[in-house]
Amino acid sequence: MKKIIYILISLSLLVSCSKENNVVEFTFLQLNDVYEIAPLEGGKVGGMARVEKLHQDLIKENPNTFMFMAGDFLNPSLLGTIKYKGERIKGKQMIEVMNAMNFDLVALGNHEFDLNEQEFQQRLNESNFQWIATNPIHKLKDSTTKRFAIFKDNISKELPKTVIFTIKNKDGKSIKIGFFSATINANPKNYVDYGDFYESAKYAYNTLEPKTDIVFGLTHVTIEQDKMLANMFPKVPLIMGGHEHVNMSVPVGNSKITKADANAKTAYVHRISYNTKTKETIIKSELVPITKETGIDEKVNNIVQKWNVLLDEKIKEILPNPNEVIYTAVEPLDGRDTPIRSVQTNLGVLIAKAMAFSFDNKVDCALINGGSIRIDDELQGDITGIDIFRVLPFGGEVLKVELKGNLLKKVLNYGRLKAGKGAYLQRYNVTYDKTNKKWFVNNKAIIDSKTYTVAFSDYLLKGYDIPFLKPENKGIVKVYQNKNTDVAKDIRKAIIMYLKSL
Repeated sequence: MKKIIYILISLSLLVSCSKENNVVEFTFLQLNDVYEIAPLEGGKVGGMARVEKLHQDLIKENPNTFMFMAGDFLNPSLLGTIKYKGERIKGKQMIEVMNAMNFDLVALGNHEFDLNEQEFQQRLNESNFQWIATNPIHKLKDSTTKRFAIFKDNISKELPKTVIFTIKNKDGKSIKIGFFSATINANPKNYVDYGDFYESAKYAYNTLEPKTDIVFGLTHVTIEQDKMLANMFPKVPLIMGGHEHVNMSVPVGNSKITKADANAKTAYVHRISYNTKTKETIIKSELVPITKETGIDEKVNNIVQKWNVLLDEKIKEILPNPNEVIYTAVEPLDGRDTPIRSVQTNLGVLIAKAMAFSFDNKVDCALINGGSIRIDDELQGDITGIDIFRVLPFGGEVLKVELKGNLLKKVLNYGRLKAGKGAYLQRYNVTYDKTNKKWFVNNKAIIDSKTYTVAFSDYLLKGYDIPFLKPENKGIVKVYQNKNTDVAKDIRKAIIMYLKSL
């Protein structure tokens, strides 16, 4: 009897080991749309040193852990606008931090191409992690194209269209996992050819499918475009996406699309197992908040603090206490690129109100171009002075301008027709009647011959966004000059004082 029991136990252990041998387990840590390396909301959320602590904890849990960035990280950022050793930083801080974190794979987002050609190439050359570029290619001055490449030590290494990782379990069973990317054509630049990302993704998938056990997507497109990709490739169990700034997990057939919150306020952790015998993939996804409770990695934190010292020095030239909480936003203030350049948002209106406030509200209305608002994010919870600098990193004055009604209408119509572009105007005390095609200031129709006093962002008076809006225009009666002590001398100070007054 004992012999039979021993045999049964042995068989059971053999079956158990056999099952274990067939399963390969691995973990993905997913980030997207990260512009700031330090925590936000007064230190409550985000921070790349905290993300790295989570990363290290996951590696201890399973050495087969991989970290991904689904695009948008080189720009925009407040740090990126500051000069360091004679050059604007332009994402240099992010590359240094990401090198220290040992990212496994990084996709291109549309904001990477905010940088000019030389700046972008410098960031590529400084990076030590693996990039993937399925559809964007380098357009040369003679209209020919080639793959983007990293240049180091006289060696050129092209960014690949596809990437394959080999993963082994403890018993030596190995699988190959493949990745394709897709980058949205939302930022036309003369040195980038985006091509057709659907066709590029199809080519990449068809290349990967016969060589790998599983194929995953690492994309930076809209959720609707991600859904189309998921429907195109029903065998892809997971697409890790970016571009939207709010977390989501969207099922499509037997697969899903996940996006974390921008600026590492959250990160997605995907614990994945693959059975080499049954070919079954099981994914357990968890949205992990990045907070003080996450802990901190000292090595990455030291790099972050180095850059923060530089940032604080620059900001304190204008604002003595940049980390002071000045306002608590119960409802998120929308400064995302697409809305701020297309519709009136609560953040755009708040800025325009602050501009009027800087002149004791002794103006008829206030106007600012949406393109000046560079945060491409929502502000919520505790807001500090640094957050306001993130919103308007280039600063500038608020100008009080007297101009004729006919010119004011022309300016407003120009801004309205530029919806989707940087020249779209965020407004205070101005409304538009679509039916009758009339503009109103303070609920009264604008009169062509009447002189109106308007608070403008000084950028608008330079004629860059609205070519005819310059001080020499005959419709401009007077431009008031600010004193150095005036609130209006810096638009960010004006907003901070306005928020403190609420």
